[in-house]
Amino acid sequence: MTTPSLLLEAVVDVARAAGDVALRYFKTGLSVDTKGDGSPVTVADRTAEAVARNWIAARFPTDAVLGEEFGASGNAGERRWFIDPIDGTKTFVRGVPLWGTMIAVAQGDEVLAGAIYCPAVDELVAAAVGEGCWWNGVRCQVSSVSSPEAATILVTDARFPYNPQRAARWDALGDRVAVSRTWGDCYGYVQVATGRAELMVDDRLSPWDAASLIPIIREAGGVYTDWRGGSAVDGGDGVASNALLAVPLREALGIPEEHGNA
Repeated sequence: MTTPSLLLEAVVDVARAAGDVALRYFKTGLSVDTKGDGSPVTVADRTAEAVARNWIAARFPTDAVLGEEFGASGNAGERRWFIDPIDGTKTFVRGVPLWGTMIAVAQGDEVLAGAIYCPAVDELVAAAVGEGCWWNGVRCQVSSVSSPEAATILVTDARFPYNPQRAARWDALGDRVAVSRTWGDCYGYVQVATGRAELMVDDRLSPWDAASLIPIIREAGGVYTDWRGGSAVDGGDGVASNALLAVPLREALGIPEEHGNA
């Protein structure tokens, strides 16, 4: 059986390999295609995912893979890898550096390890169960901020297009906190895990978006849930916070108290 330490090393290596390929295309005037769901995609997304898939296939040939651009392959009953080659493609194509490559590996419903690599700003956060969370090779943790009035809260899209009720709660919370910003997509979660923000939320997440967040936020000492107070590797939506503000911030957003990291 592969140990958590080896999987931690693996997700870091995959994220770097794919992210560095994506970085070669950054700010090069790529043409942008539109997928069936209306989201953008470029040759950078596809090439980076292909690199990640080839890396995994060469070293873990019996493992399954689920990626944003090329879908599912392998037996999902086995260990499964999740690939988001460029999280924040809208950001990427506008030349803004706050995008990243997200990699995770899970056994059943348990995510064993995950990494987020933001190559344009040279930041990599990775974690494995029981191994802690690491930011550019140094152990990191969520902040110790305990007052909502001192908190920095982040969101990908403050309009909450999929749930207007959440938008109203977000606006009300924004009036209470110190800073409310849209440093969104995966970079927002990197900031929570490294103690630079107290809350990051998304109204919609795919499995390849959500999987790596679970070990990263939890191993950094934070709390990761969905908007119903639970959490699942298959995504849906997501809320990440430091531990000290987990209850009050979720209460403000209308999330049930019975959240947890299990």
